[in-house]
Amino acid sequence: MNPCYSIKKLMNNEQLLIKIPFDLSLLPPDTFLVGGAVRDAILNREKKTIDLDFVLPINAVNTARNIAQKYHAGFVILDSERQIARVVLKDATLDFAQQEGDSLDTDLRRRDFTINAIAYNPFEQKIFDPLNGKIDLENRSLKMISETNLKDDPLRLLRAYRQAAQLNFKIENNTEKTVAKLAPLLKKVAPERIKTELDYLLTSNKLGNYYLTLAYQNELIKPWFKNSSEPQFHLLDKIDLFTEKISENYPEYKNNDNWNYLAKIACLVSQNPEIAEQDLIDLKYSRYVIRNVVASLTNLPKIINQQEMSLRQQYFLFLDLKDVFPVFALLASVLVGNLTTIASLLHRYFNPADPVAHPKPLITGNDLIRELDIKPSPKIGKLLTEIAIAHIEGKIKTVSQAYLLAKNILNKQESN
Repeated sequence: MNPCYSIKKLMNNEQLLIKIPFDLSLLPPDTFLVGGAVRDAILNREKKTIDLDFVLPINAVNTARNIAQKYHAGFVILDSERQIARVVLKDATLDFAQQEGDSLDTDLRRRDFTINAIAYNPFEQKIFDPLNGKIDLENRSLKMISETNLKDDPLRLLRAYRQAAQLNFKIENNTEKTVAKLAPLLKKVAPERIKTELDYLLTSNKLGNYYLTLAYQNELIKPWFKNSSEPQFHLLDKIDLFTEKISENYPEYKNNDNWNYLAKIACLVSQNPEIAEQDLIDLKYSRYVIRNVVASLTNLPKIINQQEMSLRQQYFLFLDLKDVFPVFALLASVLVGNLTTIASLLHRYFNPADPVAHPKPLITGNDLIRELDIKPSPKIGKLLTEIAIAHIEGKIKTVSQAYLLAKNILNKQESN
């Protein structure tokens, strides 16, 4: 059974619950819970997963190991020098760290923001708040502890925008100025860590859009979007708007946040597919993300300023995009004025019986080889394409007509 211990919220005298999924007697009595779990409990902010950080004055790794052994849980030492270990239960992640400095007060003063420097003793059910983080929580203000702490880990600069977006907080004025001043330090941070913070913002909807744009304006992320411009960031809200509009007719968009996320990335990078690809590679994005973005950008010119696409053009568009189409449609909705064309393409894509978006071939390459007595070659694929287009255009309807068309094409090629 997972015990559940309550703390008294010092605002409004509310009772809150922090779930500690193991027996408290396994912890030394001078153990403190710190960081996001305490902050979120005070805010009455529910999270889907249990993620707890404990600070111990001694024996952090051994304590973690004992808990892992008792509950047959995963165990890993994250930092042997600083004595940090992790225990992974079925429904919880628990980090145990040796106290930095000679007191808990010293440890908390080395953290990033005051709202993350509140500690809670689960035995005495008391909060220790030397930096008045609770007041900043009440004011919904993100305030740095010190400039030095931000310099110690420059990723904290970008994390300020991410946490402000996730919590719906304002960044305190002096903190924002300091973050902007220290922005060049982010160049020292590994791209993978930058990408993680960017992804948090890209998936935080309206507030994420606002703080991502602010981070660009304050030059925190310009080195990674060096081929982009500020107006592109102002399109992020439109991506969300069109996601909602398209979802009214196609609920698949509501059920797939990934399309929104990918369209936002495509919206922010250079609109030159080759440059965009390199920028995404530099940020260590996956092949899947790069494929979606590059394919969307590559096919965008096919629809820009296009009054009406022929069935042939539509066929090749769907053929090139395949499962990338939903991302392309969302991006095109924002960047292209011709919504009528996009609406008709969406209708085709989400209709599995549509012959243009989801053509069902009359014949196969092997059928052509056997019937026409020809050798395998690239011309087989070209013949099949022409047969497919003629089929969707209504020029042919039967297998025999498909063979006849192929023969005519071959005869014409031979005569030329």
